[in-house]
Amino acid sequence: MRKLSQLLLGTLACTGITQPALAHGFAGQRFFPATLATDDPFVSDELSLPTYSHRRLGAEGDEPAVTQSAASVDFTKRITSNFGLGFGATYLRNSSDQGTARGWDNLALSAKYQFLKDDASESIASIGVDWDIGNSGSKSVGAESFSTVTPAIFFGKGFGGLGDDAKWLRPLAVTGSVGVGIPSRKSTTTVDDDGNESVEQHPDVLAVGLAFEYSLPYLQSFVRDVGLGEPFNRVIPLVEFSLEKPLDRGGGPWTGTVNPGFVWAGKYVQLGLEAVIPVNSKTGGGTGVLLQLHFFLDDIAPHGIGKPLL
Repeated sequence: MRKLSQLLLGTLACTGITQPALAHGFAGQRFFPATLATDDPFVSDELSLPTYSHRRLGAEGDEPAVTQSAASVDFTKRITSNFGLGFGATYLRNSSDQGTARGWDNLALSAKYQFLKDDASESIASIGVDWDIGNSGSKSVGAESFSTVTPAIFFGKGFGGLGDDAKWLRPLAVTGSVGVGIPSRKSTTTVDDDGNESVEQHPDVLAVGLAFEYSLPYLQSFVRDVGLGEPFNRVIPLVEFSLEKPLDRGGGPWTGTVNPGFVWAGKYVQLGLEAVIPVNSKTGGGTGVLLQLHFFLDDIAPHGIGKPLL
């Protein structure tokens, strides 16, 4: 993690990109960065290429513990200024004592409508749906044969309106999402070589994402210039929580990860680095790393690919 941080900061120092972002993720003076582990509350033209994660996952049932590396691409495109569509694909490499499996996970499509942006209160809210397309990935890496549709609500709130007695808290912001993943099939029945049947239940799953951010650019520009130089004056430290809770068909405990880290946001590009830490023993596995290179297409080409279609 230390070496990755040094490499990332060194890259930032060489970019020369110091201007704040323009169209992307703003509500008033508040800039909401694209988060790595949870969904954004805004609609925009953006490209994440790549998002890379590496983590050891715990054993589950008859399946052994695996070390998983994942590289993904995510692209979203505005159809109108407030409505966008997205596409995501992830390539997985799972290594265990039984060997190594490689292949694509299920493809994902999404739609999102931003129905609120209040500049005065630095607030933003959207509704959307994500479709994990069953049978579109490789079974060798665990891609499911059934689809999952997740309707959700997304929100973001900055605290720039706090009084002078709490001015050092003004750079704080929180974003999040709440949704329910609904599988297209309630259960799957398999038969082993001896003719014995086993049934795997597929419950509806409550998915909660939260990100707590402290914007150093906001601190410098709207609270007090504390003298931060490049590249630290564009850094936003944050902590993300990505949590899940099965709701029926056997249920189960909360699982998920907490992801402390930071993003650096320039005019056209954002770089992010986070640790991935299991929230409890039920989640299993060990600590990992999450790294992302993110492009603001609506700022890179505002009259081209970054322009709404309608």
